[in-house]
Amino acid sequence: MTAAPSVTESVGESVFDCVGNTPVVALRRLFPDPDVEVIAKLELMNPGGSMKDRSARYIVESGLRDGSIRPGTRLIESSSGNFGIALAIAARVHALRFTCVVDPKTTTANLALLHRLGAEVEQVSEVDEAGGYLETRIRRVRELLAADPDAVWINQYANDRNWQAYYHGTGAELAAQLVRPPAYLFAAVSTTGSILGCARRLRERFPALRVVAVDAAGSVIFGGKPGRRDIPGIGSSRIPELCRPSEIDKVVHVDDVDAALGCRELLAREGIFAGGSTGSVVAAIARTLPDLPKPCRIVAIFPDRGDRYLDLVYDDDWLAAARARRDDRQGETVA
Repeated sequence: MTAAPSVTESVGESVFDCVGNTPVVALRRLFPDPDVEVIAKLELMNPGGSMKDRSARYIVESGLRDGSIRPGTRLIESSSGNFGIALAIAARVHALRFTCVVDPKTTTANLALLHRLGAEVEQVSEVDEAGGYLETRIRRVRELLAADPDAVWINQYANDRNWQAYYHGTGAELAAQLVRPPAYLFAAVSTTGSILGCARRLRERFPALRVVAVDAAGSVIFGGKPGRRDIPGIGSSRIPELCRPSEIDKVVHVDDVDAALGCRELLAREGIFAGGSTGSVVAAIARTLPDLPKPCRIVAIFPDRGDRYLDLVYDDDWLAAARARRDDRQGETVA
C-alpha cells in the first residue's frame, strides 16, 4: 500500500506573519500601448491595508530582538495614518503600548481604526512653518518623550530600519518576481524609506534601473515650495533624514486633483481600489510616459487601499472643492 503524502500545515502565529508576498499585476487596461508595460506591486494587499505593515513589523520585531524595545514598552510615533495603524497592530500583537500623534488631515477612517486597535491618539492642530503639521507633530512627540523617558520614539523619518524593511521585503520580492528587467521604478515618497529600500535592492539585480520619486505638490522633500496638501501619506513639510536625492533620477510632483483622478481611473479601468498616493503614482506615470523611450517597462509601487480615502479622493464634493482651489491658484498665477 502506498503511504499517503505528508501534508505540512502553514499556520501563522499572528497576523504579522501574513505581511508580504504581495502580488504584481500588469495594468494593460489602464496603459494599453503595446510598447509600454506597467506592472504594479500591490502593497495594498498587506493585512493592515498598506506597505507600512512591513516597516512596522521590521522595526518593532528587530527592536524586541536587540532589546532597544522591551516588553511592555510604550511606543510613540508621528503618523498621518497608515504607519500608525501598522504600529497599532504591532503593539497589539506584542503587548506593547502605543501613542500616535496625528493631525487634522488624518482621515476619520484612520482615526477610528487607531482607536479600535487600542492606540492612544494625540491630535495637533497648529500648522508648522512649512504649511503642514509634521514639525508640530514632532514637537508633540518630544513633549511626550520628556514626560515618559522610558518610551521609545520609532522615528520613521530617520530610522534606518525603515528602508531596510523594504530592502529585505518589497524590493527583494520584486527582484524575485521580475524576470525581465524594468527600466523604471515609480514610487510615492514621504519618509523616502520605501523608495530607497526598493531601489537599492532592485539595482543590485537591475543596475540600469532609473528611479522616479512621486511627490505631492506642496511638499518640500526635493526642494519644492511648501503648500496645502489634503491627501495624507505622500509628501512632507520637512526633508526626511533618510532622504538621499542622489539616488533618485527624477521627481514628479502631483497635486490632489490629479491624484484623485488617478485613483478613479485605476478603479474604473482595472478594478483596483487604491489610496491617494497610488493615484499620484498613476498620474505621474501617465504624465511621464510620452517622454520615455519605447519600448518601456515600468514597475510601480501601490502603497495602500482606498477604503480610508472615501471621504477624500472618492468623494465628489471634496474633488469639486479641490478643483476650485486649484483653479483659483492658477488664476492668481496668470494674473
